[in-house]
Amino acid sequence: MPRPVPVSVITGFLGAGKTTLLNRLLQDPLLSDSIVIVNEFGEIGLDHLFIETRDDGMILMASGCLCCTIRGDLVDTLDDLMRKRDTGKISEFQRIVIETTGLADPAPILQSLLSHPYLAARYALDGVVTLVDAVNGFSTLDHHMEAVKQVAVADRIVLTKSDLVDNASNLKHRLHALNPAAPMLDVITGDATAAALIGTGPFDLASKNPDVERWLNAEAYHDHDHHHHHDHHRHDGPEGQHAHDVNRHDAHIRAFCLATNDAIPSSAFELFLSLLRSAHGEKLLRMKGIVKLAETPDRPVILHGVQHVFHPPVALSAWPDADHRTRLVFITKDLGQSFVEGLWNAFLGRPGIDTPDRSAMLDNPLSLRRE
Repeated sequence: MPRPVPVSVITGFLGAGKTTLLNRLLQDPLLSDSIVIVNEFGEIGLDHLFIETRDDGMILMASGCLCCTIRGDLVDTLDDLMRKRDTGKISEFQRIVIETTGLADPAPILQSLLSHPYLAARYALDGVVTLVDAVNGFSTLDHHMEAVKQVAVADRIVLTKSDLVDNASNLKHRLHALNPAAPMLDVITGDATAAALIGTGPFDLASKNPDVERWLNAEAYHDHDHHHHHDHHRHDGPEGQHAHDVNRHDAHIRAFCLATNDAIPSSAFELFLSLLRSAHGEKLLRMKGIVKLAETPDRPVILHGVQHVFHPPVALSAWPDADHRTRLVFITKDLGQSFVEGLWNAFLGRPGIDTPDRSAMLDNPLSLRRE
């Protein structure tokens, strides 16, 4: 099987500047031999008039939102492109860039790339870039769940229009609370280059080895959770009110990490994932992880999933660094860390408060649906 073609997804709410940024990125040699898929909302597409690319390197799909009615079109388009590439009907392309409509919920898009049997073998999700408008970003996050999800699933966050505001520190704090591991770049300062945004996904396709250090960033979630746990118990002012939990405020999106030094039996880990997906798969916006299995403790396994769908696990030949712990990063919607951690402890055989009964869960998986 040929090496999978990387797919980069550029998303962000309406007016965030996706087309402007994409136009700039396409001037970089890194994106030569790339095909751009532009999604527009509505019957008449206009954004394609402002996309600069060569020959037939752009496909306009204007039949609806990429995350719903156009989802089948996306699958068909990617399938058709690969078959034409294989048969020589079009020249070889080295990358796909998908610019979503600003109204898109990105989770189904990522799920499509991971779940389709043919596409999952021929394409590799290679990072999600989310643009946020510094002028309207706070209000957009308050009123649109799609914008919250776009930030939560990002591998890179790009701030635009920061020159039009006096201070973007509050917005940056909120974005960091939603996604503490994603590096934050700024278009105005010139940080948002092709080299900084392209190739940010779970696999380093140049060497065909998972680039764990770049995409996992588990410690960022661990440190962030600890920080907010401390803040939550700090009293602000004479009223003794608790500090505001930004994670909970932002439409119930949570980002957290579970870690353990213990080697985990593969059967227990598979049951943990199976039960979590079957009961709460729709709430798993993304899950990334590196796992120490009891059967092969010196060869960790990489996992990457969206909702109910997980990429086939990839076994490394060795640990990528000195940290040999299992680390699982979760980005969830309306699914609390305490519940996932309780389920996790149950399958590790750890006693704990509010830990679900493992034997009862195996007999009745529906008992997991308590949150």
